[in-house]
Amino acid sequence: MKPIKSESDYHSTLARIESLWNAKPNTPRGDELEILGILVEEYERRKHPVLPPTPIEALKFRMEQLNLKKSDIAPYLGGRNRATEVLQGTRPLTVRMIREIHKHLKIPAEALIG
Repeated sequence: MKPIKSESDYHSTLARIESLWNAKPNTPRGDELEILGILVEEYERRKHPVLPPTPIEALKFRMEQLNLKKSDIAPYLGGRNRATEVLQGTRPLTVRMIREIHKHLKIPAEALIG
């Protein structure tokens, strides 16, 4: 085993993980699988970080989760026109909008502040 330093190493390690996938825990193969998983996780964290969603992405995701339409969130944003502008990214969220969205849709304020 060696550290993952390149995309080639990464893909080779993924192939090895696939070959070990059914290894039983607490066996040499199971231990190797666990260690390789840690190495891959660290490489992905460094090379392919997952960025937090933008405030609008967070809002759209929550709308999808709750099966809401633009008209459902319009009261929190100041009307349908404002909702359209916010969802299109042409109008930023105001403090009042953030408070209303947080209160009614339970989206963390940190995600809405951006």
